[in-house]
Amino acid sequence: MKTPVALLLAATLTLPALAQKKKNPAQTLERPKLVVGIVVDQMRYDYLYRYWNKYGQGGFRRLLGEGFSYENAHYNYVPTYTGPGHASIYTGTTPSGHGIVGNNWLVRETGQRTYVTEDKRVQSVGGTGEAGQQSPAHLLATTITDELRLATNFESKVIGVCIKDRGSILPAGHAANAAYWYDGANGAFISSTHYMQQLPAWAAQFNAENRAHKYLDQPWTTLLPIARYTESTADDVDWEAPFKGEERPVFPHDLPRLSAQLPAAVQGALKAEGEKADAVRDLGLIRSTPFGNSLTLDFALAALQAEQMGQRGTTDFLALSFSSTDYVGHQFGPNSIEAEDTYLRLDQELARLFSYLDKAVGKKQALVFLSADHAAAHSPNFLLAHKLPAGSVGPRLMRDSLQQRLVRALGPGKWVLSYENQQVYLNRPLIVQKKLNLYQIQRLTAEMMLDFAGVTRALAADDVQRSHWESGLLMYLENGYFPKRSGDVLVVLSPGWLESYSYPVNRGTTHGSASSYDTHVPMLFWGWGVKAGKSSAPARITDIAPTIARWLHIQEPSASTGEPLREVLGW
Repeated sequence: MKTPVALLLAATLTLPALAQKKKNPAQTLERPKLVVGIVVDQMRYDYLYRYWNKYGQGGFRRLLGEGFSYENAHYNYVPTYTGPGHASIYTGTTPSGHGIVGNNWLVRETGQRTYVTEDKRVQSVGGTGEAGQQSPAHLLATTITDELRLATNFESKVIGVCIKDRGSILPAGHAANAAYWYDGANGAFISSTHYMQQLPAWAAQFNAENRAHKYLDQPWTTLLPIARYTESTADDVDWEAPFKGEERPVFPHDLPRLSAQLPAAVQGALKAEGEKADAVRDLGLIRSTPFGNSLTLDFALAALQAEQMGQRGTTDFLALSFSSTDYVGHQFGPNSIEAEDTYLRLDQELARLFSYLDKAVGKKQALVFLSADHAAAHSPNFLLAHKLPAGSVGPRLMRDSLQQRLVRALGPGKWVLSYENQQVYLNRPLIVQKKLNLYQIQRLTAEMMLDFAGVTRALAADDVQRSHWESGLLMYLENGYFPKRSGDVLVVLSPGWLESYSYPVNRGTTHGSASSYDTHVPMLFWGWGVKAGKSSAPARITDIAPTIARWLHIQEPSASTGEPLREVLGW
């Protein structure tokens, strides 16, 4: 029988061994093999459930059944556009922090508009002219993808893929291995010298397969019998826009004919003479069909396989955005059969992606999130047809009318330089030249803007800059305001009203407001470390990046203002 001293000595001797045993699991930091960020351009939250009965088991239903859904996720700034949306998801902050105030804005130093990813210092790789002169230079903060590269001493691979340049470049970040986007001039996925000097062999081989041509060689018919599209309006309504070359916006859409820039007889003559008629096709048309999403996923899967992402012993990140939903939504509106068909087909593409991840990376080994860069308004004429409040304004008409009123009030001069992002850009050099007070002119302009139909609020930029709001509409305006890039007067339209560049004809739809139909988007997490569930607690789009950072045990992006989402993290 052991004495108490012997027992104590034995216990003491075993403590280091026990401690060492407890330390062993922590010697290897657990992370997912791959992170896949999915952004669906212009996806309203209600699309998750609107087409539920027609979705298959492997796409949206799988995400909701096996993953975690934030049912009350919103954007917390205006304007809600593609560039700011992608930037906000990946930086964890709003335009006030990352500087992406729109898809375009006025550069005051030059008096010229700039595009969100425009960069004349870089050159196209694999593409034509300006299509490839793009980079993340305008993005003023790091992204979660940048932070993963930094945390792994640049061992992690980060690749962005999207038909839209801004939907690929902004999520991929500054330090990405690559970002690829689509060039409709040659039907290829291209990049720029910000990332590489030439396309990798696998990308060049993919482009050589001419998949865009093959998709456009078939008509766009409905996936299901058209009578089953009971969640949508009739196929022929006045608030949908037909393709160029169509008389009415109805199925089937003859993509082979519509993508031919020359008459069929001329193309036949070219082929008879041995000329390549495909060279004159409008390959950009694929953007406005569900097959643009199919092409995007084809390329993304090729990238995952060729780059062995998620199979290299370190965490990789694919930033994948589907943009055809946005093109279709703008043209046909959210209640169209075209929109429904596009989402039913996207559901199949998601199932194809998840099946690949199961096989190539391993079940529950990839961490996936899915959200949207903004949602969308109903078409005004659709709402009006059902006796619901709605309307539209013509941005160019508003700009020109405001200019005339300011001339009458202040004298000759080009007082309005631009009307962009629901903001008025005043001619500040002229105001200085006339020895006028900028703030007073901002206030005068705001008062004039209130006279326009559909305008419910107008604020001087100086009032926004000097104040702070914790919630509500004014917080949205403040969060979307970046002094060096935003306008002088911020305009708010009434609910149901939108800007129509074809005014007074209203077809399709758009987005950009602080109304819930523009801000309420899906926010889903699935895969590695995610337990099934849902929450109706308020969540902001800026919470995604810091949540991913906590899962990966890395720093959040440099300007992040979001908060980690406790429910999905299991805190």
